[in-house]
Amino acid sequence: MKLIDYVTAAPEMTLLGLICAVMLADLFVEDETRATTFWLSLLSLAATAAVLYWTMPAGRTVVLYGAYVADPLSNVLKMATIGLVAISFLYARDYLRANDLDKGEYYLLGLFGLLGMLIMMSANSLLTMYLGLETLALSMYALVAIDRTNVTSAESAMKYFVLGAIASGALLYGVSWVYGVTGSLQFGDISAVLSADPGLDNLPLWFGLAFLIVGIAFKFGAVPFHMWLPDVYQGARTPVTLYLASAPKLAAFALFFRILIEGLGSLHETWSTMIMFVAVLSIIVGNFVAIAQTNIKRMLGYSTIAHVGFILLAFYTGTEEGYAAGLFYALTYVVAAAGAFGIVILLSRRGYDAEHLSDFKGLNARSPWFALMMLFLMFSMAGVPPFVGFLSKLYVISAVLDVGATWLAVLMVIASVIGAYYYLRVIWYMYFEDGEDRAVLQARGDTRLVLSLNSFAVLALGVVPGWLLALCVDVLS
Repeated sequence: MKLIDYVTAAPEMTLLGLICAVMLADLFVEDETRATTFWLSLLSLAATAAVLYWTMPAGRTVVLYGAYVADPLSNVLKMATIGLVAISFLYARDYLRANDLDKGEYYLLGLFGLLGMLIMMSANSLLTMYLGLETLALSMYALVAIDRTNVTSAESAMKYFVLGAIASGALLYGVSWVYGVTGSLQFGDISAVLSADPGLDNLPLWFGLAFLIVGIAFKFGAVPFHMWLPDVYQGARTPVTLYLASAPKLAAFALFFRILIEGLGSLHETWSTMIMFVAVLSIIVGNFVAIAQTNIKRMLGYSTIAHVGFILLAFYTGTEEGYAAGLFYALTYVVAAAGAFGIVILLSRRGYDAEHLSDFKGLNARSPWFALMMLFLMFSMAGVPPFVGFLSKLYVISAVLDVGATWLAVLMVIASVIGAYYYLRVIWYMYFEDGEDRAVLQARGDTRLVLSLNSFAVLALGVVPGWLLALCVDVLS
């Protein structure tokens, strides 16, 4: 291998080395000084981000014999993902300590999951993508079951593992069919072969494509492959749900873009109809079923399914404007999701998880500041202006209208209006209902600061969205 191979893949190599260092250090850390693992994990994230910044190429660079690509899209997704993982660690710290879960495994599994996500974002072949996906998935299975004494967490982890294994098998089976038809695993070669020989767009390739979409839809949590997501969100401990709901969504975006756009983009007319049906079902089921939920984590799980439908419709358009709108939507959604689960963690205390909507009753009387933060986040997810959630929905709807799918745009608007109900219900509980718990929420100064910045970001991005939207357009052009 050449020096450029090592330099370009330096972020993943750096992170892997630091994971080993943190793992060894954690063996010698006493329970009284367990914060050492937390700070070492944050330092590892900072070092990985610094190496990524110093080594990112100006354009597109393919190394490691075509298996790895560094381009503007991967750089943006990686930076955002590293930041989200750091936020997840910060929000989880006090919760883990209060519930006797501060053993180091959360941070180490989170770092291993991040390694898988970084590999997925720079994968330039189906095999590399699959290796990154499985690195992430195995970390997630263990994270969901991190509380060994919790039967619900163990059940959720088992369900996640079994269904995830089936989805991974479907994805790998689809990969084998695509390889059999095209003779290559690299996305660029696959695209070139399909463009040069339109006759390959036949039944064997469609068969493999169907299995690929099943695997991708499962990882995204799209209907009808969503059955794991609400159960896992509810059964996992809240810091784990926070991790699941944020950074891996960007990895799923990379999975979709690399395979279906870069590799199979010439077959857009073939797979777009399948994606459209999955997206429409996700929007309808996610919004309507969320209304009936009384568990906040389960409600946000079905909400995630609905948001995934919007992202998939952005890809359905087949235009650069649609892809940019989908990236903008994904980036802004994970910011809001991280903040929302951060507030849920803050409401929890030793031996008790604030999982029910009724736990938000009277929050404004207890802690007006955090009630305001949650209001910002709920308004953004509901798509209320001037918060960024409104613009993200608007950009996707505009991209759908540009390709003449008026009925889809109307459906998205109607579903958004209906879906706003369950977000506004949280706000109603906070401001217009009296709660039994009168204790003032306590938070560390750094947690309070980051959570406040997280919540104000959805307002700031809604007021000044131009730079982020321009960045999304630039990295995909």
